Amino acid sequence: MAVIPVDIAGRPYEVRVGAGLLAELGEHCKGRLRKRAVPIVTDANVHARWGEVVEASLRAHGHEPHWRILPPGEATKSWDELAATVNWMLGLEVERGDHVIALGGGVIGDLTGFCASVLKRGCKFIQVPTTLLAQVDSSVGGKTAINTPAGKNLVGAFHQPSLVLADLSALDTLPERELRAGYAEVIKYGLIDDADFFAWCEANGAAMIAGDAALREYAVAHSVAAKARIVAEDEFETTGKRALLNLGHTFGHALEAETGFSSRLLHGEAVAMGMVLAARYSARRGLMSAASAARVTEAIAAAGLPASLAGLGLDCDGARLVGHMLHDKKMDAGTLPFLLMQGIGKTYLDREVSLEDVGAFLADELAADPA
Repeated sequence: MAVIPVDIAGRPYEVRVGAGLLAELGEHCKGRLRKRAVPIVTDANVHARWGEVVEASLRAHGHEPHWRILPPGEATKSWDELAATVNWMLGLEVERGDHVIALGGGVIGDLTGFCASVLKRGCKFIQVPTTLLAQVDSSVGGKTAINTPAGKNLVGAFHQPSLVLADLSALDTLPERELRAGYAEVIKYGLIDDADFFAWCEANGAAMIAGDAALREYAVAHSVAAKARIVAEDEFETTGKRALLNLGHTFGHALEAETGFSSRLLHGEAVAMGMVLAARYSARRGLMSAASAARVTEAIAAAGLPASLAGLGLDCDGARLVGHMLHDKKMDAGTLPFLLMQGIGKTYLDREVSLEDVGAFLADELAADPA
């Protein structure tokens, strides 16, 4: 088991990465679960696969799980589910010193964490991510949120978990598409500031996705350590350092909005396409070489992720996609910062990007030969 510390001032916690952690959940949570009753928020798919394992582990340690089982998918991150889940926690008499368990992917982690952030002005929670994307990204760092009709993750709070347990066994039960979507967030860490890790992904990504256990542990642990370092430097995204973690997300969120936050385009797939667009736009502006941008495109395409905007078959133009970006939570005084690249492993925040120019670039990408 790999143990990665997240050194948040005054609230440090651990991310534990290994196989079999769900079966050992009661042991890992010892000292944190104060009562017999343990509230667990999950979705129907995760509960069907892992509910009995979690139940047995907690009961073996004298606890009684209370389940809230929600529908899978982005639509669950809503005002209605937020209110209903908070009321469910209140009905269980959850106190500020109690821990709620978030068992699932990024949707469950985001919703449960946000509920914990507002319940009685903040109770505690434990992240138990079951998807690759959640294990390497959304479960670490304390960002919690729900979606609104205006856009993705526009209502939320920073609220750090007390513990993160990333069970690699859960990845064995994921659909291949979900694994590939999660891999987008792995390769992102190489593109941000670690060219050597990007090269590792190029060499090992396919085998990692295919199921190599040692490669999976390395990919998850390395990604978590990279995020932990950045979050420790800039917990509330005030210096610009943590903003680097949003590489691909501005383009990606626009694509998610255009596809209705539906299963047509998973979050990780949108981020992958967003990173390709960030690289190609950076090359268009002369910030990075066309060869490096092509290398990014090829690495993402080789992982079976979207790498051609025209290939998505969207019925829109560049201006419409830019319109979605106007609702981005990073908008500041009428301008939208973009994460661009000066090379692989050299991402930076550009606050002087013309949205008109971005629209023209996207129009060209939409019209390009999808082959």
